Amino acid sequence: MSALLNQRARISRVRRIQHGLAASRAAEAAGRVQMLESNVERLSRIRGELRPASGETSGAALARMGELAMRLDQARFGLAPTVENARAVAATRENERRGARRDQESAEKLERAALTLAEAAAERRLGVGRRPQPRLTEGEQE
Repeated sequence: MSALLNQRARISRVRRIQHGLAASRAAEAAGRVQMLESNVERLSRIRGELRPASGETSGAALARMGELAMRLDQARFGLAPTVENARAVAATRENERRGARRDQESAEKLERAALTLAEAAAERRLGVGRRPQPRLTEGEQE
C-alpha cells in the first residue's frame, strides 16, 4: 500500500506543478492582452489630441499633422488582429489552466483515498496481530 500511496503523492505533486505552470502561462497571456489594449487606447488618445494650433497655420504644418494622424490610425487599426489573436491565446491558456486545476484536484482526491486505504490497512494489521482477551463475567475465575 505504501507504493500506491507514494505514487499517488508523486502524481499529486506533478499535477500541482503543472497547474502552477499553466496558471503562469495564462497570467502572462492575459497581461499581453492588457498591454496591447492599453497601447490601442494610448494611440487613440494621442490621435484625439491632434488639433491644429489656433491662429494662422501653414499648409505644411497641417499636412504633417494629417500624416501623423494617418500613421497613428494605421498603427491602431494594425494592432486589432494582434489583439484578437492575443485574446484567443489568453482564452486557450485559461482553458488549459482550468484543465490542469481539474487534474490536480482529481490527483489530490486519489491521494486522499489512498491515504485512507493505507490507514485502514494499518489498523487491520494491528487488529489481526492481537488475540482478543476473553472477558470474564461475574463469578468466573481464571
